[in-house]
Amino acid sequence: MTAPTDFASAARLLRGARTHNEVFGADPRAATAIYRALAKLVHPDRVGADEAAAAHAAFATLSALWSARHGDRTVTAPSGTYRVGERLAVDDVADYLDATTGTTPVLLKVVRRPADNDLLHGEAAALRRVAAQVRPEHRAYLPRMRDAFTHRDRDSGADRAVAVFDRLDGFVSLAAVREAYPSGLDARDVAWMWRRLLVAIGVAHRAGVVHGAVLPEHVLIEPREHGLVLVGWTYAATPPAGRIPAMVGRYRDWYPPEVPARERATAATDIYLATRCVLALMGDRAPHALRQFARGCLLRPPAARPQDAWRLLTELDDRLEQTFGPRRFRPFALPATVPAWPRHTT
Repeated sequence: MTAPTDFASAARLLRGARTHNEVFGADPRAATAIYRALAKLVHPDRVGADEAAAAHAAFATLSALWSARHGDRTVTAPSGTYRVGERLAVDDVADYLDATTGTTPVLLKVVRRPADNDLLHGEAAALRRVAAQVRPEHRAYLPRMRDAFTHRDRDSGADRAVAVFDRLDGFVSLAAVREAYPSGLDARDVAWMWRRLLVAIGVAHRAGVVHGAVLPEHVLIEPREHGLVLVGWTYAATPPAGRIPAMVGRYRDWYPPEVPARERATAATDIYLATRCVLALMGDRAPHALRQFARGCLLRPPAARPQDAWRLLTELDDRLEQTFGPRRFRPFALPATVPAWPRHTT
């Protein structure tokens, strides 16, 4: 079963459907692809004024059929109701769920264990703090959190923290990029990622927040336009405590010593982890000049490392120009098989 390729045929399919299987079929993976293709075709924001009414009706039918396929699961918050679709991915703390509110696709992040509610509450607090102080030109480096609340599971009665985010379609994680290029990326391709990553953590540091988990799964890039968004704020350190509340187990060896020692985290903590990310991307292809530059960011004592991401960005620009010449846009493409975020999260 394949999805229609234009609005008229999509609307016609949905008008005539009596069951969700008539639209999505039986295969779960194919069903998800069909749902997303139809959602793009009939979304009211994507059609002209003359088709708006038909689009609203088609999208409502699509949402109802998709909910019926998944048992009509809903999550209700003070701000509205979210119809929940499939689980897209998981990480150490939470499940990532496909969802819609009205006609808007969103991403729900829901803790699996109520004991971890405080981590998601901390993520919401950190993002609100940073978003309140970020400059307009830097907003694109942050995920947009629409809502955060506690939901009582109707089956278990457990209270679980939930955060609702705008979708980041077209983005992939650096973990997926590393897997696509196991022999390492050209340093000229990594350069723009490194620069933007320093901006992202610099934005956090201006607000007094240490991200605390600048790891490959949490750094997302949009290859075509060289976009970057830093996600995974569950582990952020905020005043007054200033300690990273938990570590991502599979990256335990990546952390600087102050984190497992439960000492206060600083901007140098994020700089250390960001440097690990970009070095891992380059692998053995990292030029000597950039390895030397990175070495100072990986010193064990936090006070010996750079403490200012913005100043470090200026120094990096100087080193990049010395190594590669004047900065110019360099197109970057990924194989079509690279999974989009959040599906690569494990």
